[in-house]
Amino acid sequence: MKKLLILLFLFNVSTGSLYSQNKTISGRVIAEDLETVPLASIMINDTVQVGRTDLNGFFQIEIPVSVNKLLFLFAGMEPTTIELADTCDEVEVIMMFSRIYDFKTLKKVDRLRMKRFKKLPELHKEAFTKGIFKTDKACYTQEFIPYYKKKIK
Repeated sequence: MKKLLILLFLFNVSTGSLYSQNKTISGRVIAEDLETVPLASIMINDTVQVGRTDLNGFFQIEIPVSVNKLLFLFAGMEPTTIELADTCDEVEVIMMFSRIYDFKTLKKVDRLRMKRFKKLPELHKEAFTKGIFKTDKACYTQEFIPYYKKKIK
């Protein structure tokens, strides 16, 4: 009898831990002009595609609990990498347009890109007031990745 109870207990614990290895993330992806980004790819580990947005920019994906970074890719947009907070299950992302800067140095291009990047929280609030997003503040962090890196001597 004791063996049967121990086996049942171990079985319940093992299936419970297997069930909790994934988490569901849902949300929406829009562009800087507050228009939807349809069929954007969502990747983990920079190589594994875990989903795509629908025609209205909405998505719902399941990712392992250990994953905390998502990469969003779409033609004509800069790749967007976000780092999720532990409690984050609703992700609303604004992707920046990929622009061509002719006859400008990489330092100048990075300054212009940084100026646009700093406006993303304001755009998030504007999308919330217009009813596009459900939250007024993002639950993730996003880091600016410059094109130009200083040489270390």
